[in-house]
Amino acid sequence: MRGSLAVIGAGSWGTAIASMAANQVPTRIWARSSRIADEITHDHLNTKYLPGVALSTGLEATSDIARSLDGSEAVLIAVPSHGARRVLEAASPLISPGTPVISLSKGIEDGTMLRMSEVIAQVVPQAVPGVLTGPNLAKEVAQGQPAACVVASSNEPAAEIVQKALHSATMRVYTSPDVVGCEIAGSTKNVLAIAAGISAGLGFGENTRAALMTRGLAEMGRLGIAMGGQTLTFGGLAGVGDLIATCTSEKSRNQTVGRALGEGRDLIEIIDSMHMVAEGVKTAGPLVGLARSHGVEMPICEGVAAIVAGETTPRRALLSLMARPAREEWDEELYRGLVTG
Repeated sequence: MRGSLAVIGAGSWGTAIASMAANQVPTRIWARSSRIADEITHDHLNTKYLPGVALSTGLEATSDIARSLDGSEAVLIAVPSHGARRVLEAASPLISPGTPVISLSKGIEDGTMLRMSEVIAQVVPQAVPGVLTGPNLAKEVAQGQPAACVVASSNEPAAEIVQKALHSATMRVYTSPDVVGCEIAGSTKNVLAIAAGISAGLGFGENTRAALMTRGLAEMGRLGIAMGGQTLTFGGLAGVGDLIATCTSEKSRNQTVGRALGEGRDLIEIIDSMHMVAEGVKTAGPLVGLARSHGVEMPICEGVAAIVAGETTPRRALLSLMARPAREEWDEELYRGLVTG
């Protein structure tokens, strides 16, 4: 890279990706907290969000957003979906025209039902928006365990800038033009991970989880294709890859929330006990709203949305799913998309 890489947001995923990148390119990370910024820079630790993980000694952190963006050739936005717009508004005047601004968040904005790349395009119109996604549990990436991700942008050179900055001996980075498909996959898998956790919390085993994941993948594909996504995206890293990681790992925040809900705990109590965001909680409602606006059925995601909204219980939602009429497994639109895609 000719310039530096800026990472906006020092939660677990932002810190992990920034630490990895700093081993290859000049990287600055913005933290809202000056204490966290100082700890990252001087102690090479982020004890709040990545306890026990040694960070790259080359990573510079700052609580000054202008400093983090100074000279940046690409910007990664690692802020949860519900706070991204506010941070982007502060960053926008500091971002040069044509700069790739890539979202690391996997959510839908509440109220507008916009994907994160759409929020970027709206708030930072001079930027080239995109998304980075895939099966990337933050702690494993920060520890240098082998992993892979995909950078999606309609502008191929912009995706390649980020690809070259992040591709390493421990991270394979692929590019894709399918921004819509990648974002719908990332948002949907978080909601499905809550469903998988609820199933476990209710005491059900692997058969139930496999059924939820597989039928959830069909829901993901239905909505993604209806919005213009590419069928093969849902069988790749952004789709089935991320779905497997999030629905099966005990490190998954969304699955942790779901398990606690299935055990009968109160959602507010669960959220208050966590200091990291589970995107699926806030994304479930907007995702279902988006599906309805496109005439797409997503019964598993609808059940999760009703549970987090307090409109039903996990057990009632499960009974409702099991009572749905029998049908063919393949959706015609998914098959057509696979044949013509």
